[in-house]
Amino acid sequence: MPRTPLVAGNWKMHKTVSEALQLVEVLLPRLEAVSGVESLLCPPSTALMPLSAILDKSRIALGAQNLFWESEGAFTGELSASMVAEFCQYVIIGHSERRQIFGETNDEVNRKILAAIAVGLMPVLCVGESLAENEAGRAAEIITGQLQAALKDVALSGGGQLVIAYEPIWAIGTGKAATPEDIDTLLRNVVRPTLAGLFGEQLSQEVRVLYGGSVNPGNAADFFGQPEIDGALVGGASLVAEDFVAITQAASG
Repeated sequence: MPRTPLVAGNWKMHKTVSEALQLVEVLLPRLEAVSGVESLLCPPSTALMPLSAILDKSRIALGAQNLFWESEGAFTGELSASMVAEFCQYVIIGHSERRQIFGETNDEVNRKILAAIAVGLMPVLCVGESLAENEAGRAAEIITGQLQAALKDVALSGGGQLVIAYEPIWAIGTGKAATPEDIDTLLRNVVRPTLAGLFGEQLSQEVRVLYGGSVNPGNAADFFGQPEIDGALVGGASLVAEDFVAITQAASG
């Protein structure tokens, strides 16, 4: 069964609530007009409640950028999975910025994945290697290790419960994108086999795997033309309505 492309916009720490509402007002009718693609918006947590009301009856999904693994307690500044699930269908987990800037470990990523799935949220699990690791020929080793650690003890009833986003750290926000052919080869030879080892061959073919790293309207079609790339996790370009719509249109074929 073909995998439905997913184009996710990670707004990171951009947009006040009023700015988010303005952007979605422009995006909503244009994204709704694109068929055969699922669109996902991941704004800052302050905008989740108002945007959920607007997107509730639409085909546009809403996601958070992070969560905490405990269900409740004295964890100042954190959001539990159940708090996120009140408004969202998805949650980004293990983004390279969370790993690099905030020291998030594979074990913590695993706890967050388990917490998300327990409440019915679909994790977008981010994996990827640094430039030094890539140049040392360790990309396959790093990605395999991240997947195995993050998905430890995770049980899935179907591939629709999980999304993987491969984001080579050296290509995020740098304007330097990996070649579509190289990405496709890595997903086919590393990511899919690792998922098959964890969940079985059939389920591994059902999980959508996105590419993230300087995706823009000019290169999106080349990435989406590869059989193993099921969409994109878009950063900067998701903040510009015309660019994000163009990328989503490219995913529709």
